[in-house]
Amino acid sequence: MSKYKNILFRTDSSSDIGLGHIMRDLVLASTYKDSNITFATQDLKGNINSKILDSKYNLEILESNSKKELVKLIKKLNIDLLVIDHYKIDHKKERYIKKKTAVTILSFDDTYEKHHCDILLNHNISANKKKYKNLVPENCKLRCGNKYTLIRDEFIEEKKKKTIFIAMGGTDHSGINIKILEILQNFKNIKVELVTTSANIKLKKLKKYCDNKSWVKLHIDSSKIAKLMKKSDLAIITPSVTLHEVLYMQVPFIAIKTAENQKDTYQYLLKKSYNVLRRFHHKKLKERLCKVLK
Repeated sequence: MSKYKNILFRTDSSSDIGLGHIMRDLVLASTYKDSNITFATQDLKGNINSKILDSKYNLEILESNSKKELVKLIKKLNIDLLVIDHYKIDHKKERYIKKKTAVTILSFDDTYEKHHCDILLNHNISANKKKYKNLVPENCKLRCGNKYTLIRDEFIEEKKKKTIFIAMGGTDHSGINIKILEILQNFKNIKVELVTTSANIKLKKLKKYCDNKSWVKLHIDSSKIAKLMKKSDLAIITPSVTLHEVLYMQVPFIAIKTAENQKDTYQYLLKKSYNVLRRFHHKKLKERLCKVLK
């Protein structure tokens, strides 16, 4: 739980300033789950103040970059923590704000400037604490380096995603592609690369099933199987020729026997404790996937 009840972010965006300050401040704001968050910005040309409102935060429009106007707002909102992400608010303005309000100040810095703040944040990978000697008060907490890097949720979610490669034979004679997808649709943060061929007798039905599912990409007669396989976290395959390719690429797999001519390979894999199923079984496959994807 955040110890700050009311937090104010002072930043701006425009065609000249750019949009990065707002975007990284939104990420930082999201870490203060239990606080009342307000952004104080000017209404500059080309701003993205709408992003603040879309994120359900309060927005106060300032008439200028006046330190007095900011102090007035801090007092009005009873702010505990002021986050300053603005190149034109220097250490002199910070000192004035601190003197007038006693608010805790967190200042962003990218270029080793002098600051009068309680917390300094430089989240660049190259940030060096030592360079801030004599630039900040002695008791200032320095948050420097990639440990404090602010990453937007969309990137975090994308990294969490597991890519699953499915190849149940060019013709899918056992007809289990859709059955596998029906199990996978219950898992979060996955992407599926499903490969098949135009010889698949159930291709029309498969296309229809995949049509409105953004998490599934259907590849028909693809010439990029190796690339798709290599970038995958897990392969669901048959113990056939594809198995040798998956082993060569060192991709973890679940092999499902779908034909009698796969029996010898299936038994070998079973003996060696590989992840195999004697036949498609909804419950057993789901259990295996839970273990692997966890």
